[in-house]
Amino acid sequence: MKYYIISGEASGDLHASNLMKALKIEDSHADFRFWGGDLMQEVGGTMVKHYKDLAFMGFAEVIMNLRTILNNIKYCKKDILEYAPDALILVDYPGFNLRIAEFAKRNQIIVHYYISPQIWAWKENRIKKIKRDVDQMYVILPFEREFYEDKHDFPVHFVGHPLLDAIAGRKPINPSKFAKENGLNEKPIIALLPGSRKQEISKMLSVMLKMAPKFADYQFVIAGAPGQDISFYHKFISEENIAIVINKTYDLLSVSTAALVTSGTATLETALFKVPEVVCYKGNEISYQIGKRLVNVKYISLVNLILDKEVVTELIQDEFNETNLENELFKILDYKEREIMFDQYYELERALGGKGASEKTAKLITKYT
Repeated sequence: MKYYIISGEASGDLHASNLMKALKIEDSHADFRFWGGDLMQEVGGTMVKHYKDLAFMGFAEVIMNLRTILNNIKYCKKDILEYAPDALILVDYPGFNLRIAEFAKRNQIIVHYYISPQIWAWKENRIKKIKRDVDQMYVILPFEREFYEDKHDFPVHFVGHPLLDAIAGRKPINPSKFAKENGLNEKPIIALLPGSRKQEISKMLSVMLKMAPKFADYQFVIAGAPGQDISFYHKFISEENIAIVINKTYDLLSVSTAALVTSGTATLETALFKVPEVVCYKGNEISYQIGKRLVNVKYISLVNLILDKEVVTELIQDEFNETNLENELFKILDYKEREIMFDQYYELERALGGKGASEKTAKLITKYT
C-alpha cells in the first residue's frame, strides 16, 4: 500500500521512522511519501519537505510566517492528490495536520492520526474536527484514552509511548569511547538540551551556559539538534568546560549525571534515561501571555503531567533565570534528591504502558486501511 506521512518536528521524525519500519514488516509492499526528517529518509521513500523548513513555534512566530505556512498547506494538498495514497498518516503537529485531515476526508482518503494533538491541554474544541475528519486515532499517554472516550465519546487506541521502544532498541555505548570521540574529559557530564529550533535555542542556551563557571567540577555538553549546524551553537559559548555533540542526544543522556532541558518531548526522554533534570521554558512574551490564558494544565512537562504531581522542577518564563537555575541544579546533584527522583522515574515508566507502540500501531493501520 501507499502511505503519505506528515511529521513536522524532530520528535515526530523519530516516531514516524520507527512506525515506518514496523509498517514495512506488516506490509512488504509499503511505499512511503512523507514530510519529515533524516530518520524517516533512512527508512526509505520520498521526502517532500524537511521538518526544519516547517517548524514555527508560538503565536507571534506563526503570524509572521503565515504566508509560508499557507503555501505549504496548499502544496501538500496538491501533492497528496497526485500521490493518491491508500492511507494518510498524521504525526502530531496539529496546526498543519488537522487542516490536511479535513482535506483528506473530503477526498475520501483514510486518515490515521498517530500521537494525538494535546487538545486536553488547550484548544479542546478541536475534538469536533478530530471526530469529523480522523478515522483512527492512536494515543500514547495513559490519560488520553479516558479524555477521548469518557469525556468526548470518541474511541481511540492506546498503544503505549513510542519512546520506550526508541530507547530500549538502542545499542549500549562505551562511556570512555564516547568521551574520546567527542573531545570530552573525565569530569561528570551535565547535559544541556536547549531545544531544536533556533528561536528557542537562542532564548534557552544563554541562561543554561551561565551554570558552567558555577559548577567547575562538571563539564557541560550541549545536545545539538540534527537540523542545526554546529556553528550556530558556537556563538553562545565563552567558557572552556563546554562541548557540543550533534544528533547524539540519546548517547549523551546515557552518560550524563544531570540535565537542563527545554520543555517538550525531551523532558520525557531525559526521565526515561533516568537522568535528574530541571525543566526550563522561556518563549516570546506575547506568545507566552496568550498561551498562559489558554492552556488548561497544571504542568508543562510530560513527566509531571503523566504522574499528576511535581516530580521535576519547572522554571517557566521569568522563573527561568540564573539564580533559580543554579539552585535547582545544585538540588538535583544531591544524592538524596536523586534517589527520590529515580523512584518516581520508574513509576513513570510503568504508567506508559510498556514497549511495542510502533508495532501495535502498524498492525492497526494495516487492519483499518
